[in-house]
Amino acid sequence: MDDTPMGEDIALETPASDVFIPPSINEAALLRGDSYTYFSPVPPTLLTPEGPETTGPPCALGVDEAGRGPVLGPMVYGVFYLPLPLSDPLLRETHHFDDSKVLTPAVRSTLMETLCTPTSDLYASCGWAISALSARDIGSGMLRPAGAGYNLNAQAMDATVELIRGVYAAGINIKEIYVDTIGQPAVYQKKLERVFPTAKITVAKKADSLYPSVSAASVCAKVTRDAALETLWKVRGRQPGKDGEDAEQDTEVMAWGSGYPSDGRCVSWLRGNMHPVFGWGPECRFSWGTAKDMLEAAKGGGVKVDWPVDDDGDTHRMTDFFLSKDQEQEGDELGTWFGTPAGLEAF
Repeated sequence: MDDTPMGEDIALETPASDVFIPPSINEAALLRGDSYTYFSPVPPTLLTPEGPETTGPPCALGVDEAGRGPVLGPMVYGVFYLPLPLSDPLLRETHHFDDSKVLTPAVRSTLMETLCTPTSDLYASCGWAISALSARDIGSGMLRPAGAGYNLNAQAMDATVELIRGVYAAGINIKEIYVDTIGQPAVYQKKLERVFPTAKITVAKKADSLYPSVSAASVCAKVTRDAALETLWKVRGRQPGKDGEDAEQDTEVMAWGSGYPSDGRCVSWLRGNMHPVFGWGPECRFSWGTAKDMLEAAKGGGVKVDWPVDDDGDTHRMTDFFLSKDQEQEGDELGTWFGTPAGLEAF
């Protein structure tokens, strides 16, 4: 993937050992390999008052994602919304939100914890939501037969639209939408403008550094993904140590790191934990070249399976059930006796 981190960037993409586990983590869904969404409680001050021709305060909404390039774990889309006048003062000046990729894991985790604390100013003024697209669902969409493929951009677009619709459905008066781009900004922006014609929409590269609401959305998405990886690791990643050794000792050896193909720890874990028939569990994107190459490699330990073409042996055509006059005369006694005229000699 073109956004795969290199070198020192991998450290920023690796979840902290003490990452904050936000309420957006659905452990059961993650372990089943299911995609899911989460919407935070809506601050009462943002809800549209009851009554005709009334609206809540005009809000800005930002959209960003985390985990587009990894071979392990979900891709998480996040949205973040708050009143327009608070965008810069609250997010930039008070809490110093920025693109999650330039914040340390510890800073991201602290910001997310503050956002989820009921007594904080962020909790009282802002709302957020995420959509976690599981590795299994990403892979199954991309590996559909030719002509029916559901590529990553289409999956991302659908997740974005559904999240924004969910915020509108909650009664939030969204006036401005800012999105970190997928592909060409102009094309993506026009698609969103057709879906949400009443909002001013801005789609831009590096939007997570330019617009505070997108920066906050990137933190929500990134911390949720980090926590999802940690949750998956506890069940799927850790392997028992040899000869009964303590599992914590084995953790350092088998850690899968950031989940990116450029991370040596991730590749080593994949190689060391590949089942010869089933590959890996729902934590792995089987559509990624890294996984496919390992499964198909001659020395990879995988078992090649050739699926036979379904054939039940029934090759009859509809016309085979209709007999000609000559065939009726040549047919066997039990197959043709019913309905055949009988003379007096039969009695």
